[in-house]
Amino acid sequence: MSQANPAPEDAAAKRRARQTLINLLLSLGASMAIVIGLVLIVPRDDSNRIRPVDYVAIASDAQSTTALPVLVPKIATGWWSNAARWKDTKAAADGVASWYVGFVGPANQYIGMTQAFNINPTWLAEQLKNNAKTGEVPIAGKTWQVYEAIIPNDPPSTREFEMVLKVKNDVVLIYGTAKPKDFYALAAQINSEIDRKY
Repeated sequence: MSQANPAPEDAAAKRRARQTLINLLLSLGASMAIVIGLVLIVPRDDSNRIRPVDYVAIASDAQSTTALPVLVPKIATGWWSNAARWKDTKAAADGVASWYVGFVGPANQYIGMTQAFNINPTWLAEQLKNNAKTGEVPIAGKTWQVYEAIIPNDPPSTREFEMVLKVKNDVVLIYGTAKPKDFYALAAQINSEIDRKY
């Protein structure tokens, strides 16, 4: 017994189903081509979105409102400041006036500087928590204490390496992810500022 030819309706339905799939694939291809075209022709700005901060001007403003010796160290060529802020005793939750500047180097390394005024031992202990004193470094006639993380992180956090210098009742901390030579260079500039202002 021979099999009957499929009904014309069945063949038309199969053709429509196949054509729907083809149309779907063509539509998907066209959409992908448009997306790729837009990605290729739309200009993108890959520059740094963080604008440099004029920490010298901010320090000058802070200096004009207080009699405290706000430090403004010079930085090496290629370095720039990404943040600077003055916090007076009223604004500080811990009651300690402080001056902070963040510096970024040409290889995206970071050093933060905090200068705090009329500190107490509790304030300093809080800043150095999770770190232990590992040595001292003499730089330009002043001895900086070095603190390093008790348990290092991977990647390192910004407070895993700190250098501390006490000046009368004040303290200067520098910390970050830069190389030791970068810290020593900044410490030398800070020492010059201390000699000039204290």
